[in-house]
Amino acid sequence: MKKVITYGTYDLLHQGHINLLRRAKELGDYLIVGVTSDSFDRRRGKLNVKNNVLERVEAVKATGFADKVIIEDYVGQKIDDIQRYGVDIFAIGSDWEGQFDYLNEYCKVVYLPRTEGISSTLLRAEADGRHRFGVVGTGRIARRFIPESRVVSGVEVTSVYHPDKADAEAFAAEFGLESSFDDYDAFLASVDAVYVASPHLTHYNYSRRALEAGRHVLCEIPFVLSADEARELYALADRNGVVLLEASKTAHCPGFMRLVTMVKSGVIGDVVDVRASLSKMVKPPIRELDAQQAGGSIMEHGPLTLMSVIKLLGVNYSAVSFRSRMQDGVDIFTKGEIEYPHATASVTTGIGVKTEGNLVVSGTLGYVYVPAPWWLTDYFEVRYEDQTRNKKYFYGYDGDGLRYEIQEFVSMIVNGRQDSFRLTRNESVVIASILEQYRRHDHVTEM
Repeated sequence: MKKVITYGTYDLLHQGHINLLRRAKELGDYLIVGVTSDSFDRRRGKLNVKNNVLERVEAVKATGFADKVIIEDYVGQKIDDIQRYGVDIFAIGSDWEGQFDYLNEYCKVVYLPRTEGISSTLLRAEADGRHRFGVVGTGRIARRFIPESRVVSGVEVTSVYHPDKADAEAFAAEFGLESSFDDYDAFLASVDAVYVASPHLTHYNYSRRALEAGRHVLCEIPFVLSADEARELYALADRNGVVLLEASKTAHCPGFMRLVTMVKSGVIGDVVDVRASLSKMVKPPIRELDAQQAGGSIMEHGPLTLMSVIKLLGVNYSAVSFRSRMQDGVDIFTKGEIEYPHATASVTTGIGVKTEGNLVVSGTLGYVYVPAPWWLTDYFEVRYEDQTRNKKYFYGYDGDGLRYEIQEFVSMIVNGRQDSFRLTRNESVVIASILEQYRRHDHVTEM
């Protein structure tokens, strides 16, 4: 008996899948089909799969071509499966030409012609719609956004805005965008949604004008620098029926989301303390060290460290205070203490002082330790007094992580959701309120 094996996600099963399965079956006597698990898809950055693994398995079985269906759940499984099942031929679509040649050591590799003009990606795009995105700004984070957006279905970045026409044109040319603008109103007219990645002090104005124009807005952190501005923008989004989301990437990554869920489920008992730190060393001239551009460590790193505290302990804190080391009008190091009725928290931020950059959540039964860089959470440990109970958890964190916030933003647009449980509006407002208190120098002591 000649055994053939093939793999795929098989989302929204279509004629192209059926043709490939038929061609694979014709290569031998017995066809094994590997269907990717939901968790494996997420780890690989496939974030918009519509059908769950059970639905996809049933769809493959219904074609009548598969003699056996298995679940693919980890990198390297193909080699294990080929040896386990005594496979003679590995078959895959021609769009993967050359990428699986390494399997020739274990069996014959055949690349099958794919059916042109149809794919799950196209079907998802038709179902979700095509959203034309425009990017405000041409800096470091804007440059990360473009490649990250390309792995999320339904997103097409078409335009860029920058007040300097030459900068906008250069950015558009570098990333192959359709158009560039130095006129913000003309820019807004060309897109459905806006990603605001401009300097901190411009976030409010660019977001407000986009919302007034009926455009969805994904705004980088810090979202805005006052609670009133945050409330105003969310109310404006409601009035105009569009989505507004703060782009706090850590809040949307799988590992951090799972950490929050586990802590809230009581695995370490009642939480009594949260400690989050984040730092990077920078040298002038740079925006982070410019007092005129809202520079400083708390404005740069406060939104993420405060987000972790708010997600784990809630919005009802009772007091907040800061101690900062200042240099040329900006804080190069800040320690913030946040008090709750039954817990404490601290955030430590630095742009001229280095700290480890970990996250520790202490509870009455144990604690959670997330090593640096905790804001790129792909691994954490739950630890107890009895060390035999300690467990390590690993999660995917693909690319620069922006894909997770982009996917949530698009999901909100498609499904008409105005709020996200990953980072709620109320949580966003509270973070802005704490940043505002710092900027007013409320309860701030200089070191």
